[in-house]
Amino acid sequence: MKLKCVIIDDEPLAINVIKKHVDQIEELETVATFTNAVESLKFLHDNQPDLIFLDVNMPVLDGFKFLESLNQKPMVIITSAHAEHAIKGFELEVLDYLLKPISFPRFLKSVNKAIGLHRKEQEEKASSSEHIFVKVDKKKMKKICFEEIIYVESLKDYIKIITKNGNYVVHSTLSSFTDQLPADQFIRIHRSITVSIDKIDTVEGNSLEIGGQRFTIGRSYIDSAKEKIFNS
Repeated sequence: MKLKCVIIDDEPLAINVIKKHVDQIEELETVATFTNAVESLKFLHDNQPDLIFLDVNMPVLDGFKFLESLNQKPMVIITSAHAEHAIKGFELEVLDYLLKPISFPRFLKSVNKAIGLHRKEQEEKASSSEHIFVKVDKKKMKKICFEEIIYVESLKDYIKIITKNGNYVVHSTLSSFTDQLPADQFIRIHRSITVSIDKIDTVEGNSLEIGGQRFTIGRSYIDSAKEKIFNS
């Protein structure tokens, strides 16, 4: 499974350089680019990339303040023309700090760290427990086996978990809950829907069907979703 990358830099030329580097590495794919950190916030609220390439000196919101504003931080590689920001970057636990202009060999060395960490995380998830506990009311925690889950639907600040044995409304974001599911068993197909790959009956065009119910695959998810579904 490819690492989903987001590039945030106020210089279009710098974005193009990083994107070309990403395109040369089979394990990576660019899912979004932004010339303004503020513009990326909505995307990051609705999506969970694996890796962000982040510039520091940007208008409106600089890279470090942007990073500090995130509740859930993916892996981050700083890309900057200024070496003096490196200490601050590592204090914020960034994965690496790349100085512009960024050569491909140096870029490759950096992203290999990300690929290795991501692979280890996926292996740990695959070998972890086959269930999850969710809070269904103020005092009650419910155990739900992953095998029971059909799909999960976003309801703004809540999610609705549809299972073979009942439905449960839980206070959580879809991104946060999806991250707790085994990546080889579930896939997000829309900003508001995550489905069990095993429960998919048919795929046609930009939609799929589960138990007679049809779901639209979001435009930004369709390529990665189909690749994962057909290769699972």
